[in-house]
Amino acid sequence: MVTAAPQRSAGPSALGRVTRSANTTPGRLSLVAVALLVLTAVTGIVAALTAQAKRDTLDDLVAHREPLATAAQQIFRSLSDADATAASAFLSGGVEPAPLRTRYEFDISQAGTALGKASADVGGDLKAAEQVEILSQQLPVYAGLVETARANNRQGFPAGAAYLREASGLMRSKLLPAAEQLYEINYDRLQAEQESARSIPLAPILLMAALVVALVLTQRYLTRRTNRLLNIGLIAATAAVALTMIWGTIAMIVLSSHVGDAERGGAQQVDVLVQARINSLKCRADETLTLVARGDGPGYEQEWQQLAASITGDGQGNLLRQAKDLASSDAMAGEVQLAVQNAQAWADAHRKIRELDDGGQYEEAVKVAIGDAPDSAAVAFGKLDKNLITALNAGREEFFTQTTRAGNALTGLVPGIAVLAVVAAAGITFGIRERLREYR
Repeated sequence: MVTAAPQRSAGPSALGRVTRSANTTPGRLSLVAVALLVLTAVTGIVAALTAQAKRDTLDDLVAHREPLATAAQQIFRSLSDADATAASAFLSGGVEPAPLRTRYEFDISQAGTALGKASADVGGDLKAAEQVEILSQQLPVYAGLVETARANNRQGFPAGAAYLREASGLMRSKLLPAAEQLYEINYDRLQAEQESARSIPLAPILLMAALVVALVLTQRYLTRRTNRLLNIGLIAATAAVALTMIWGTIAMIVLSSHVGDAERGGAQQVDVLVQARINSLKCRADETLTLVARGDGPGYEQEWQQLAASITGDGQGNLLRQAKDLASSDAMAGEVQLAVQNAQAWADAHRKIRELDDGGQYEEAVKVAIGDAPDSAAVAFGKLDKNLITALNAGREEFFTQTTRAGNALTGLVPGIAVLAVVAAAGITFGIRERLREYR
């Protein structure tokens, strides 16, 4: 009779072996080493990716987002200036002065160029696409109306004034609102990206803090088990992680500070100055269109009074005073202060224009409006506009300077994180391995 050979009992499962190993000191040390190495790798990857993302955001702000916001501003400014310049040229009668004609044509050209740049970033934003479409369709119509008004004016036909008012009405009812919407969309994107850049990333900081705590607890555990006070490998790993955390935290704080300065002294100030310049250009158009209308333009004067308060008023709504408070340097504050003074001089000239026009002295009113006398509205407005352009350029320069400094705070951080992560991993491996050898 043949009896079956007894079956061998199955060996311990992998889980069982791990469980039994974990009950021994060498096994626990091995598991601790694996856990520390995994945490080190995760921390290093997250920290490096976060630092690189910050760098990419800052680069995008300088190379892409700010120029697009500026392009949207340029559309708004150029259209407003074109409207004001066309009205001033019309008042000259007959053939308009060459400088005004050149300025008008330059404004239209600049608006078209900026529109092309802004339209390239519309993407899937339906609201932005709608504004671009309105501008693309209506800008040629506006230019055509101005040319018709110009042709009639050169021949002395009164219909020229009607065409000019129609052109200005189109500008104010469709073109400028669309340009303003497009500018606000791009400015909101700029602000959102700045906010993303300046936010302090908590995930890598918390991971590094957790890793430092884990390394310290591991060293305490080894001290109790082996009666050895120092573990060179783990001390080196702890120092590497602590250095990474300190370096990264300081870099992010410095970055956040510079981005905040770029936002306040750059983007925010530019936004306020843009609004001030646009309002001044609208006022200039209202001032001249009131004269073009020859007593039939009370609406233009009413709008002048409303908008002028934003650049000459005494309250919190004075945009020039807001810009002065946001100035990042004495030179910029001084330029804005000159704008305040020239805005007041313009307001004084405007009052004189209205007194002359309302008193039946139309020709004298026109001379004050477009003449080159030191106390004329044209001279005061020209000085104000120059001040605003200078301040705007300074604001943009401040934005680029501070954003570049923010990027400099990240110099070497990504490769530094990688190197220190390798040092930490090597220290953990060396430190735990030395203790494991004592059990062999």
